[in-house]
This record gives sequence, structure tokens and C-alpha cells, in this order.
Amino acid sequence: MSAKQVADWMVAEMGDSHWLYQESIVHKISQKWGKEYVYFNQSGNPAIAKPVLREFRKLTEETLVWERGERAWRPRKSHDKRRSVES
Repeated sequence: MSAKQVADWMVAEMGDSHWLYQESIVHKISQKWGKEYVYFNQSGNPAIAKPVLREFRKLTEETLVWERGERAWRPRKSHDKRRSVES
């Protein structure tokens, strides 16, 4: 297993859906891939391991947007700002 494989699976889980909720997907990751790919953040919320999120962002930076208030990803729209390229 690798972070890339988990990220690829997350993209497939998004499919044609309009939202991919972190709380839901983190439980699925834990069950399917193991607890090493999830953790509890400082607020006590279940979260996806950073290496998985890095891979997921690489795969979806042009197609999905993180909605902080919803704690979910959704398809990118034309009015959404692009992330600046980090060096």
C-alpha cells in the first residue's frame, strides 16, 4: 500500500459525486487501507494522513476544491481561485 494508491482510490470514490466529505472518507480509508493513513487532528476530528493528502492534491488540484466549512471537496468551478505554485 502507498499514499498514492489511497489517493487514487479517493479520486475514484469521488466519481460523479458533487461532494467528497472528509469525515466519511476518513472512515472508509481506515477500514479499507488501515489506520496508518488516518489520524485525529488537534481538534479531535478524524483526518487523512498528510502523505495521502499531498498525493490527492497532486491528482485533483485542477479539478477539485476544498470547502473548509463543509469539510469536503467539490468540483472546481470557473470562479474558484487557483492555488499558487509552491516552490
